[in-house]
Amino acid sequence: MVDGLFNPSERATVIRLLSDNVVFVTRANLEKILMAERWLSTAWDVANIFLESVKAPTLSEQPCNIVGLSQETRCYVSMDYFDETDPFADFVVHEAAHVFHNSRRVACGLTASARTDYILDIDYRMRETFAYACEAWSRISSAAHCRGDRKALILQHADRGLPSDDRVNHDEYLDVLFDAARAHNGWQRIAKRCEP
Repeated sequence: MVDGLFNPSERATVIRLLSDNVVFVTRANLEKILMAERWLSTAWDVANIFLESVKAPTLSEQPCNIVGLSQETRCYVSMDYFDETDPFADFVVHEAAHVFHNSRRVACGLTASARTDYILDIDYRMRETFAYACEAWSRISSAAHCRGDRKALILQHADRGLPSDDRVNHDEYLDVLFDAARAHNGWQRIAKRCEP
């Protein structure tokens, strides 16, 4: 994902940003996360992510069914990530995509851009489409290396079930993925399609 979206001079900085801001929620770090989190709603969700991962009742005793959560430039991922069986799901990639459009270039050590203050300039209404497309594309592009196979996997993804998020227009989402499958660099095509 990083290789596809960023030029070589920026990749090490972006990898460092992700390593600092993609946090797997475990028994060992839960208390530190909860004490440091400035938003109570995020702390609540992170606690529920952890409780579900250890098969304990959630705080509200209602299932939260969240495996990943982004808050500003940090994202939290449940250990349930490693048990996911959907061949088109990759919550780390999904949450990393949100880090990219929430992080300012200068704040993370990249040179300023005349176009945008952010690492990636993603239209607000396209943010979830971008994240879901990156998630699916990571799985599709790693499993299929020719255009025909990538298109077949996109069709399989459509048959298995598309994102249930109402912020994602399914026709537009599939069009972005098919466009990525036709492109030399699918990652760049996804980003371009989701720009303002």
